[in-house]
Amino acid sequence: MDTVTPEQRSWNMRRIKSTKTKPEQIVASYLRGCGLGYRRYNTDLPGKPDFVLSKYHTVIFVNGCFWHGHEGCKRATIPKTNTEWWIEKIQRTKARDEKAYEELHALDWRVFVIWECELGKDANFRLKELTKEILIGDEYLE
Repeated sequence: MDTVTPEQRSWNMRRIKSTKTKPEQIVASYLRGCGLGYRRYNTDLPGKPDFVLSKYHTVIFVNGCFWHGHEGCKRATIPKTNTEWWIEKIQRTKARDEKAYEELHALDWRVFVIWECELGKDANFRLKELTKEILIGDEYLE
């Protein structure tokens, strides 16, 4: 049973942002600091990637663990109310993500996914790893 009223729950859900989230801001700041140019939310590409690094033919998605159903992550729990609806919603999101990744690969884009939980204490380690993958992979594009 939900511990808040439907009005309070609705108010809470409306406040959740879909763009320029804190995890995205962390990645953006890191990419800027590395001098990697990017564009945000390219609607011409499948899945509307969070970051597009055209020079490296690379896209980056920054996924929230809950909303995108990060397997094995403690943040990806299913709510105890309206459980069936949430399971279906998250499964649809995961299927949509997979379809977008496949379409991007078919267009010869390299796809990277950063999970919200990876941007905690070890964010710099994960982002350095990402940067290496982007730059090393670029050697093969020349």
